[in-house]
Amino acid sequence: MADITAAVRADLAPAGKLRAGINYGNFILATKDRTTGKSSGVAIDLLHDLARRLGVAPEIVAYDSVAVMGDAAPENVWDIAFLGSDPLRERLMSFTPAYLEIDATYLVSGASSLRAAAEVDREKVRIAAPARANFELFLSRNLKHAELVSAPGSEAAFDLLASGKVDALAGLTQGLLDQVGKLPGSRVLDGRFMGVQQSIAVPKGRDAGLAYLCRVVEEAKASGLVARAIERIGVRGVSVAP
Repeated sequence: MADITAAVRADLAPAGKLRAGINYGNFILATKDRTTGKSSGVAIDLLHDLARRLGVAPEIVAYDSVAVMGDAAPENVWDIAFLGSDPLRERLMSFTPAYLEIDATYLVSGASSLRAAAEVDREKVRIAAPARANFELFLSRNLKHAELVSAPGSEAAFDLLASGKVDALAGLTQGLLDQVGKLPGSRVLDGRFMGVQQSIAVPKGRDAGLAYLCRVVEEAKASGLVARAIERIGVRGVSVAP
């Protein structure tokens, strides 16, 4: 087990508890039961494991937007956060290696001629994605021919596809599968355009805490903790990160 020093505690639990930014907008990482209010998911399992190791209580700092959560990094409202690394985000926070990977692909209408994710980046194709989601940031850098249309959130991005204003909706595979029923005839394309890797972040400057978290993440993958957490949520397109 990774050693816990005074510097690690000062970085990760300066208030005597582990404050964790949790994005409930990513249901693979965290969901909350509407009846009991209990949270579950891969990030929640990792949070409780970390709090146990540190010997402190976990405290969830809840968000519905990964963009808002990331922007809060300099504000001292969370000590760790669960989200994917990206060059833009790395200006405000530092990341561990990834602990899991989520497939990202596209949803299209029944009338679309597109059949596979690899076919989408072509001229005159318009793609909707929620602004500043990890996969939207990736597409903004990597699309060569298709046009990216950023929307304020997941529902707004879906509405662009449902209303025929775009040709494809980018998203996490399991989330898109859940949306098929909302748009009769729609289908999720085969393949993926990226694997969205999820990591643990700390605000810039907390180097001792980051080094500790890096070791813990590798231990969590090697011990099977991450694999068991993924199995409990029972979704497609999610795997332990290499």
